[in-house]
Amino acid sequence: MTAVLFVLFLAFMLLGVPIALAIGASALVALHAQGVPLMVVPQQMFQGINSFALVAVPMFILAGDLMAQGKVSEKLVAFADSLFGFLKGGLSLVSVGAGMFFAAISGSGAATTAAVGSSLVPELRKKGYDPASAASLIAASGTIGVVIPPSVPMIIYAVIAQQSVSKLFLSGILPGIAMGLGLGAIAIVQAYRRNYPRGTAFSPATIWCTFRSASWGLATPVIILGGIFSGVFTPSEAAVVAVNYALLVSLFVYRDLSLTDVYRILIRSAITTSVIMLVIATSAVLSWTLSSWQVPGAIAQAVLSLSTDPYVIMLLVVAVILLTGVFIETASALIILTPVLLPLVTQLGIDPIHFGLIIVVGLAIGMITPPVAINLYVASSVTQLPLERITRAIIPYLLGLVAVLLLVVYVPILLGLSG
Repeated sequence: MTAVLFVLFLAFMLLGVPIALAIGASALVALHAQGVPLMVVPQQMFQGINSFALVAVPMFILAGDLMAQGKVSEKLVAFADSLFGFLKGGLSLVSVGAGMFFAAISGSGAATTAAVGSSLVPELRKKGYDPASAASLIAASGTIGVVIPPSVPMIIYAVIAQQSVSKLFLSGILPGIAMGLGLGAIAIVQAYRRNYPRGTAFSPATIWCTFRSASWGLATPVIILGGIFSGVFTPSEAAVVAVNYALLVSLFVYRDLSLTDVYRILIRSAITTSVIMLVIATSAVLSWTLSSWQVPGAIAQAVLSLSTDPYVIMLLVVAVILLTGVFIETASALIILTPVLLPLVTQLGIDPIHFGLIIVVGLAIGMITPPVAINLYVASSVTQLPLERITRAIIPYLLGLVAVLLLVVYVPILLGLSG
């Protein structure tokens, strides 16, 4: 019956059925075929979203959208330019630096890509940068948005794995920085190969001026993470604080959003949230079905029978995560894979927090691997470049991110993680 469930799921996906409906329908048919009372379906759907921690999801989405639509991204790009622009190919490093700054605000890869891309692309073209390479770097930098806290995927993983959101957020800081350093190193190499120009001259006065201008945006992660780690408020409460702060900055400090803009952003954020929540609800039915059939345990035993070497097994796990990220959107893949892979890695002695970073970083890479590559689609839309050109240019950055993922897996001590 397990094979039937997965065949149905793949069939629905190939027919173009939305992921939430494909998950729910395949589980529904499988349960009905086994004679299970279908009342269990709405019960498990409600149970899947009946978590206080999930309150943070719509709030962080809304906070990120508010910041992305205003002048915050422009201020962050200007500050990053004052720090890195004097270097050869400095605008490439500005792309990465601004991506990291905005990642600490938005919690979304697509929002980070859109915000940084819309601010930087015109300047990159004016300076003679290769458009496809610049767009691919911005898309790759967007993946940091779901690793550096706050992170919506981390919240979803914490709910599924019953882990601490605060610990996941704290553990994501160094891996996110490592991703940025890796992308920056590749960007510098390409800058020298292509003889890119230097940008803004180094000036402490300019740095101070742009820092003051961007300080309202830079204060966002300090308030959110500082409040969480100091115990002043929970991650869910921090998300609400982030929304209020974003409204304050956008409406009264920068004054770059009108009430009409806020209403439009509210509608869009609500739609995004509803899609994510429906995926979580239907995936809860699938997870319950798989657990009742003891599928995760069977998969764990099957994989452990292939090899007794934990390094080999973790390589297989990484391959599964990366392959899944190619075809399935991040939140959906996270919800599907966590109940299946977590029992396996815990048998290997991997800490669930450590595994949370592995799966989040691995699925973040899926944001730049077609066909389901949301960051590439956003970058293509912002730059008006064909997706094929950006896809070819993304390869060096993709390999760099995979190298960071392997560091997270095999050398966690370097990134402050416990193995």
